[in-house]
Amino acid sequence: MASGQIVTTEQMQSLEREAFKHGITNEDLMEAAGLAVAQECWMAMGTMEGRPVLVICGPGTNGSDALIAARHLHGYGASVFIYLTDPRDESDKSWAAVEELGIPFAIANANGEFEELEVLLERATMVLDGMFGIGFDTEKRPIEGLYAEVLNRLQAAAAAVPPVRVIAIDIASGLNSDTGQADACSVPAEMTVTFGFSKVGHYVGDGRKYSGRTVEVDIGIPGSAVESVKIPYQSLRLHDLRRVLPPRPNDGHKGTFGQLLVVAGCKNYPGAARLVAESAARTGVGSVTLAAPESIQSLLVALPDISHIPLFDVDGYLGGRAAAEELLAELRTRSFKSILIGSGIGNNEDTVDFVRVFLSGLDEVVSDNFQGVVIDADGLNALAVIEDWRALTSQEIIITPHLGEMATLSGLQVDHIRQNKLMVSADYAQKWQSTVVLKGPGTVISNSNGDARLSDSASSALSHAGTGDVLAGITGGFLAQQINSYDAASAAVYMHAEAARQVSEVYGDAATLASDIVRALPDARKLLDPPTANI
Repeated sequence: MASGQIVTTEQMQSLEREAFKHGITNEDLMEAAGLAVAQECWMAMGTMEGRPVLVICGPGTNGSDALIAARHLHGYGASVFIYLTDPRDESDKSWAAVEELGIPFAIANANGEFEELEVLLERATMVLDGMFGIGFDTEKRPIEGLYAEVLNRLQAAAAAVPPVRVIAIDIASGLNSDTGQADACSVPAEMTVTFGFSKVGHYVGDGRKYSGRTVEVDIGIPGSAVESVKIPYQSLRLHDLRRVLPPRPNDGHKGTFGQLLVVAGCKNYPGAARLVAESAARTGVGSVTLAAPESIQSLLVALPDISHIPLFDVDGYLGGRAAAEELLAELRTRSFKSILIGSGIGNNEDTVDFVRVFLSGLDEVVSDNFQGVVIDADGLNALAVIEDWRALTSQEIIITPHLGEMATLSGLQVDHIRQNKLMVSADYAQKWQSTVVLKGPGTVISNSNGDARLSDSASSALSHAGTGDVLAGITGGFLAQQINSYDAASAAVYMHAEAARQVSEVYGDAATLASDIVRALPDARKLLDPPTANI
């Protein structure tokens, strides 16, 4: 099992079918799954001896996994009680093993009497949610009736003071394992013990809220079975990102580490230019040059670590074709490894003309080892009104839209994008032959091959003006360091989220500003350096 890979429901079912071809039985998988759940519960609790644990079992395979977990927890000394939503068939081996041990149980009363469940929830220190697994689609079949009654009572217990600890088996009941859309009855888990691989639904939509800490456990799917199924999705993992960053030789110079050109700012948003340029400089890039409207240069001189290219402007905004041709002429004599365009440039006819002319002339002026262009914010607004914008240049492109910008670019509704974030990002990355960084809780990074990485970060600390500019700057800085666009965007998302996390721990989410995140970037960047062993 390659940890960090993320699967759809269909892919997980394909993996199980491949495992069966290798001689693994369904009973083998369930036994390994149930044991793994019990072990994770034991580790979470510290000890199980005498602890009251309530195991809620649904009618399907997820319920069977729960029964096996209950059996092992009983063996660990826990005081286990099993609550069945439906009677189990006597031919069910997992149920027969529980009966043989004499573990107490109750069956939900279809007449609407749930007093026994309420008492059990009051006494329990931990509840295992084993009602519905990844095969249950609440969009087609909402949870209702007896199942809703059971989950509503579990919701109340999880919200009580003190709350009962809820452990989801594979996925929280009612959470769609592909879209992350949660049923109204779904219960947020403290931890989800998921089998084989994390599911897409753990990361997108409501997934992080309802999954809690997601723990992947090996259930015995052979490596050869995994190799036979294409799994294009991964989580962002620190040790993977450390491997893609270039070495920093002590005899290097600023040219060794790349040159970034930033096109940003206007009279209304000079701060965007400052946030982008300083963020980029903190990535380790050799040099950052800022091209901005000439009339706002006095607002930008406080940045001592960057150089400037003042551009022709019209009333504080980039001056359309004339400014674009001016910058293209500059590029004939100066070499940059990557370019970032769009942050705070404003949205009017002149800025649209600037983006169109600049991108269409780029192929003629950049060198063969040019890494690509990052387009953000108002640059994306310009693309939205430029017909067939991808044909303007053959260079690599990274776009960094939030949900609203993605809706404008794609023509899709925001709600559709939110509910299908991974699929939309991956599809449009292929359609536009670009790297797409679809921002928001659980940012998705997709490349033109259909691969995608998902961030598990979700923080309202990033819900402040300017934080997107910080991400764009980091992305451009990494791209200039001879990192491919997919890896550069991935490292940027990780570094951005880590800096926000560090600041939030000090100031809290509400008071964290984009400029605070910039100040935390050095520590976040240091985390991406390979650890050194001091002997």
